[in-house]
Amino acid sequence: MLDLVKNPFDTTQTPHSGYHWDGSNRRFFEGWYYRVTLPWEGQSFAFMYSIEDPIGGKPHSGGAAQILGPDDEYLCRTFPEVSKFWARQDVLALGHWGKTDLNIQPRYLQPAEFELHVKQGYQATATLNQGEISDPGTGKYCRWQYQIQPVYGWGNQNSVQQSTAGWLSFLQIFEPGWQILMAHGLASGWIDWNGKRYEFTNAPAYSEKNWGGAFPKKWFWANCNSFLDEPDLALTAGGGKRGVLWWMESVAMVGLHYQGKFYEFVPWNSQVRWNIEPWGRWQMQARNSHYEVELLGTTHLPGTPLRAPTENGLMFCCRDTLQGQLNLELRELSNGQGKIILKAHSYVCGLEIGGGAWNNCWQSG
Repeated sequence: MLDLVKNPFDTTQTPHSGYHWDGSNRRFFEGWYYRVTLPWEGQSFAFMYSIEDPIGGKPHSGGAAQILGPDDEYLCRTFPEVSKFWARQDVLALGHWGKTDLNIQPRYLQPAEFELHVKQGYQATATLNQGEISDPGTGKYCRWQYQIQPVYGWGNQNSVQQSTAGWLSFLQIFEPGWQILMAHGLASGWIDWNGKRYEFTNAPAYSEKNWGGAFPKKWFWANCNSFLDEPDLALTAGGGKRGVLWWMESVAMVGLHYQGKFYEFVPWNSQVRWNIEPWGRWQMQARNSHYEVELLGTTHLPGTPLRAPTENGLMFCCRDTLQGQLNLELRELSNGQGKIILKAHSYVCGLEIGGGAWNNCWQSG
């Protein structure tokens, strides 16, 4: 029944690919992010799926699909019925049905069957992203269907994939959890955005997720896998204030996949520093015993407010652009000297700030 969710690249399936809800009634959310970039258009599409308090009957129980589209335009559809959400715990596979003529328990459908019977909703796996949503107030809509060929998960190619937050993320100590599901992949298919149809083959694709019962107080993020003259390069960087048992800590990381190799800069193996303005400038440096990386993301665009799960439900609490500029430099260290092994630039970087208290620059301590 679910042949398509079997990732053909078994080692690329990362930890935490499955659904995390344990069936309890504790406060809980899980969110998924899929993106495809069309470099020749200078545009990207980001699809954000979320479910909150899936046990149902709670003040914030429900799901949503949000899309950040061309020129950072925004579309959102909520799905209040948690009974029409489904997800698998063993592999990456999820969906939410809104308007449909089917009277069956929601589950994965073959793409042609889904397109015929589900007129509001989505389904997504490691190798497929498909759906249709519209805004009844404006009539604006998006329909999409594309296949995904994973290239990089989170770790070295053809190796066991890593948990983004390390082994501790398997315990309910750090919340929320965060996992890059696919640092880089190739997407082929189509997206219909308000009547304009985008068709693409082997376009850069990306996916990640987060989950838990607590919510980050503040965070920043930069992500790009479409660089000028560097087709085999993917960057994800971010940081935030998160709950660790009974205290809050500020952490950040930078991860690079380049020519089959994974360069990881995380708190337990590197020194990571950052200086993030309230909007417009993301600066990070990270250094371990072998390499150092420096990145600068900038934008003159205003960005678009997006909703994210909070203690008070899904609310506008972050700002994004998918048209940021990014300069990146990776150096190999030897005898205290840094030798440049990569310099790269992009005009289609995803940049985000979220949470509260963005009145001043946020600098690492």
